[in-house]
Amino acid sequence: MAKMVLLAQYLSINGTVLNSYTKKAELTVEVEDKDVTNYASLGWKEVLGGLKSGELSVEFLQDFAASQLDSIMWPLLGTVVAFEVRADQAAVGTSNPKYSGSILIKGWNPIEGGVGDEATVSLSFPTSGAVARATV
Repeated sequence: MAKMVLLAQYLSINGTVLNSYTKKAELTVEVEDKDVTNYASLGWKEVLGGLKSGELSVEFLQDFAASQLDSIMWPLLGTVVAFEVRADQAAVGTSNPKYSGSILIKGWNPIEGGVGDEATVSLSFPTSGAVARATV
C-alpha cells in the first residue's frame, strides 16, 4: 500500500495559485441518501443516491500587504469562482489527480485569533455544480 505525506498541496481559487498562504485544504464530496424502503424490502432499509454536493475547507496564513491574500479574497465575497486542488504541486497525472469545479465565496474572516496566535483564516466554501476529477 502506498503512503503519502502532504508536503506541497496545490490550491488555486479564481485562477490565483494560493500555495504560499495555504496551511490546509480539504475537499469533501457526498451524495444524499434517499430512503426508498417499501414493503417488498422485507424489513431492510433501501437507499438510492440523490443530489451530490461538496465543500472546500481551507486554512490560510493571513497577509494584508498590497496584492496579497486579503486583497485577493475580499473582492470575491459573494461570487462563484473556479477552484482546483491537488495533493501535490507536481504535474497532474494518475498519481496526482486534480479536482476542480466552482465554489461560492460565502464568507471571509479577515481577522480571527487571540493574543499570540498566528494570523490565520479558516473557512469552508460550498461547491456550485459538478466537481471533476482529472488525471491529464
